[in-house]
Amino acid sequence: MNKVPMTVRGHELLQEEVKRLKSVDRPAIIKAIAEARAHGDLKENAEYHAAKEQQGFIEGRIKEIESKLSHVHVIDVTRIDARGKIVFGSTVELIDEDTGKEIEYRIVGEDEADIKHGLLSYTSPIARALISKNEGDIIEFQAPDGLKTYEVVEVRYE
Repeated sequence: MNKVPMTVRGHELLQEEVKRLKSVDRPAIIKAIAEARAHGDLKENAEYHAAKEQQGFIEGRIKEIESKLSHVHVIDVTRIDARGKIVFGSTVELIDEDTGKEIEYRIVGEDEADIKHGLLSYTSPIARALISKNEGDIIEFQAPDGLKTYEVVEVRYE
């Protein structure tokens, strides 16, 4: 499997999640399973079956995160000399040429993307159009609702 780019913050969040799953959630579900077993007949014990299902989810999520962490390439944008260009991890302030609305995005890995919080996957059409551009450049990209045009107002490396 190829290395997958991720920001420092995204890497920290995954590490925190797997630590919580192993040290808090896993022990809690083991305790819940033990308590449900103490109630007797497991065939008709809804608490037991729900706890076992939750345990499967937790174990699956731990495996998924550990796999991602083993294939991650952490990129610290604050340590890159990008010379003003938009790169992975950059925070970009844009103006929509049609509406005049200002928008701010940060280009992140696929697992970190959350458009509601201004976090764009580097594989998205707008991020691909932004990569390697500079302040003052105009970008165009095909959005689901048609061609969009933005001006790059500011590029930051935070």
